[in-house]
Amino acid sequence: MSFNNILQSIFSALFVASVLRISTPIILPALGGLVSDLSGAINIALEGTMLVAAFTGVVVSAYTESVLLGVIAGILSGLLVAAILGVFHLHLKTDIILAGIAINIMATGGTIFLLYVLTGDKGNSSSLASGSMPFIDIPLIKDIPFLGTAFSGHNILVYVSFLLTWLLAVFLYRTRLGVHLRAVGENAEAAASVGINVLLVRWIALLMSGFFASLGGLNMSMAYLTLFQRDMTAGRGFIALAAVYLGGRKPWGVLIAAIIFGAFDALSNQLGSLDVAPQLVQVIPYVATIVALVVYNIRQKAVALERMRSFQEHELTAQQAVGD
Repeated sequence: MSFNNILQSIFSALFVASVLRISTPIILPALGGLVSDLSGAINIALEGTMLVAAFTGVVVSAYTESVLLGVIAGILSGLLVAAILGVFHLHLKTDIILAGIAINIMATGGTIFLLYVLTGDKGNSSSLASGSMPFIDIPLIKDIPFLGTAFSGHNILVYVSFLLTWLLAVFLYRTRLGVHLRAVGENAEAAASVGINVLLVRWIALLMSGFFASLGGLNMSMAYLTLFQRDMTAGRGFIALAAVYLGGRKPWGVLIAAIIFGAFDALSNQLGSLDVAPQLVQVIPYVATIVALVVYNIRQKAVALERMRSFQEHELTAQQAVGD
């Protein structure tokens, strides 16, 4: 495929549809990472949670021949992983970063081991007849050129991810528990002094984080694909954490940031058809993640300097007023 053809494909409805599909397993865990981060208990185990949920959903749906049971089992497994993290961090006082890394390693090795036990294959679960999420055609829009191709006919979790973004925004800024959650993340001691149960709030945040991440994993194995592959999340849990900060720790900002990462991933897929070393193409999403974090850090430093300058000017003005 020529470079001109690549450009034409990028500015097409099919590319937009590809971005939405690829972004979904980043959006969902990113929302989970946002909730836990705002509570002051950042969930580094998003990657492991996604893997466990993806594996559990495929296995249960295959053996029960029920997509619904597979989804329920996947969500419950994700909640269990989040609960394990909660016990170690909130009750046993383990460092949450180290606990999250340990869970990620355990999830990687554990899913491969169980996959081999069940199928005799360490690569994928193609021998199991996994269930598949339903795909939805949007009335009216599906018949409109470009819009129908770009926005209709996706699996249900693509649309659910946008709905959950709105619901999370309402929860965080329009409900009492959401205000408590943000207060705990800003200053746990001050929140506790006014009667907020810090431990309970962080438990709720971690479980919500596990719920969102498990949906991301289920999207990978029962919608984007219909099987489980070894390490199939491929770092999306960590990219989701980057989206939290690039998005300014706001639900809609996180959604936009996740879509940007998804667009880079979709772009790497398009460039794969050019005569370019595949290793260079595959590294594009991860380079974009690093660049995004650098940009975020620079922006944060600029904001901090501006606040400091404003404070100094205010102090100088106050001193001059006193002198006068």
